[in-house]
Amino acid sequence: MRLKDKVAIVTGGASGFGAAIVRHFVEEGAKVVILDLNGEGAARVAGNSGQAIAVGGDVTKRADIDKAVGTAVENFGRLDIVVNNAGWSFRNKPILEVTEDEFDRVYAINVKSIFHMTNATVPLMRKQGGGCIINIGSTGGIRPRPGLTWYNGSKGAVNLLSSAMAAELAPDKIRVNCIAPVIGETALLETFMGVPDTPENRAKFIATIPLGRMSQPDDIAKACVYLASDDASFVTGVVLPVDGGRTV
Repeated sequence: MRLKDKVAIVTGGASGFGAAIVRHFVEEGAKVVILDLNGEGAARVAGNSGQAIAVGGDVTKRADIDKAVGTAVENFGRLDIVVNNAGWSFRNKPILEVTEDEFDRVYAINVKSIFHMTNATVPLMRKQGGGCIINIGSTGGIRPRPGLTWYNGSKGAVNLLSSAMAAELAPDKIRVNCIAPVIGETALLETFMGVPDTPENRAKFIATIPLGRMSQPDDIAKACVYLASDDASFVTGVVLPVDGGRTV
């Protein structure tokens, strides 16, 4: 098992990419704290194995981040891995129709949450002698689509700050990498498309992906397992597109 005896926090782990990441981490031997606004959903994903614990909380609030970190340390004794997966987007629409509240929320959830998590966990990782941070960015931050401009900007920030964090934290043996998924079959699918989820509309989006399908939660989870494992012990500062060739 590639993550045996590792302890992780996964944000947004109640559904979608996050739930798959939790499942694969547990299968690979990790202990996981799931931080999600949907506490009931997080509890369902955690199950009763004792390998995962759900914490209901808001990633934009430092107190809730601290609660998740405290839960990891109190129950499992340490913290080795953080996956900043929680994300949000407004519905695909023209740039001037995005409200200030939507702009603020997309940056708070997608970017500021990483600021809070970094401040909460890096001191602990330094004391332990190292750690691993994985941020979930997006192909929207590499090859953006119209209609999601401010979302694309937030994910471009995630992509770039991951590399900057890697450079700064490398002396502390803290690896930081980023995964950039292409549009995936999750609850946010219609939000990203901006149109109803019909076979015809899906086909238009799939036509832009060379491998001929959208991303699946397992695709992202397997990439996270690799980057969190000792197999990637010399990998840091990477923005890894998991995109079926979309950004080629």
